[in-house]
Amino acid sequence: MNTTSPELVNFHQTPAQGTFGVIAPKDMAEILDPSDPSVYEVDYVAGYEGITFLDVERKCFLPPPDLLLDCGSEPHPAQMNWNIPTIAEDDAKEAFIQYVTRKRCYNKTPAREMVITDLQPLNTYRYRFETFTESRSASWKSEPYWGEVIDSPQNGAAPLPWAIRVDVPDMFKNKTVAIKVPHTSSVTGCPVCQCSGRKTCTLCWGQKTVPCLVCPRRRYNLFTNQTCTLCAGRRIINCEICHGQGTTACRNCGGKAQLLSYIEVQVEWKNNVFEYAANQRSGFPTELFQGVNGNTLFVNEQNMVYPVLGFPESAINQVSRTAIEQHQTQFASTTRILRQRQTIELVFISKVEYEWNGKSYSYYVYGNEHKVYADDYPRKCCYNFPIPIP
Repeated sequence: MNTTSPELVNFHQTPAQGTFGVIAPKDMAEILDPSDPSVYEVDYVAGYEGITFLDVERKCFLPPPDLLLDCGSEPHPAQMNWNIPTIAEDDAKEAFIQYVTRKRCYNKTPAREMVITDLQPLNTYRYRFETFTESRSASWKSEPYWGEVIDSPQNGAAPLPWAIRVDVPDMFKNKTVAIKVPHTSSVTGCPVCQCSGRKTCTLCWGQKTVPCLVCPRRRYNLFTNQTCTLCAGRRIINCEICHGQGTTACRNCGGKAQLLSYIEVQVEWKNNVFEYAANQRSGFPTELFQGVNGNTLFVNEQNMVYPVLGFPESAINQVSRTAIEQHQTQFASTTRILRQRQTIELVFISKVEYEWNGKSYSYYVYGNEHKVYADDYPRKCCYNFPIPIP
């Protein structure tokens, strides 16, 4: 690997001992325009080919084959005996009575005297598939050089992007860390200020003074008609940005004229989620599901999971297969898959048909909380006046 220091164009001196990569220009006027790509030219670093200072986006590095997981490395889960719970008639009736009791203007007689004629489960299932991935990308970074020790290529070869050891965070939680790659640092002159550490003031544009704000075009105060005490009648004042110097410290290098350049690897852990909710077309307002909890029927977590088989709701079986294939195509070749998890949740809902006083009515019981939705309760009144259903 070439371990020579990065150079700026038209630099004629060699670095002083102990200042690796720091080169002073012979003539500042000879430096090319900072927009010239050659000004940002840096050394070749093995394992990080193709990244330069001109790159706007980070370059992604694919994980080596030995880090890729194989679905066949783990056993297929045993066939499940799917036992879908249902609500009993007594529980459905008790939930209805409690619902009516909380309605101050509902007559409780129908809830107590009603006869259940049918109990129809309309359970909705939520399927969730998660793929926890790790990706690594790299780019050149620069920051003001404050005189710290330089970890240059002279100290050894830079580790490859996927050879850098990083502690994996909690599974299925997003996190990003940035790591300075060892043995890639060097010090270069700042191309923005042409190694001067100063930039022309953007308020006075190097003139060091600006027109007086109190007495513009006059020598006296407009309000007191006396000689201006701010500019002493000169009609100009020192620039308040550069304090009369005509230049300000370069923001790119912090006024130090030198930059510490290095390769930075960004490690990103991301939980990629696929979700699906089966629609039973029951006529129940689906927005009410947001306020209730469901029962977790199935959780399968492995390095690589298999599709769900034999679930009573056939759509869940198909969706599971589709989700796994989709994530495999999307992430297996570009990222490192660390873990996968699939969950099936039962969002409980039952439609209860009942009779009271010779007429038929219905209501829904839903969620673990056994909440009730009834839009046709037979006796809704308050002071003998019917009231609308909230």
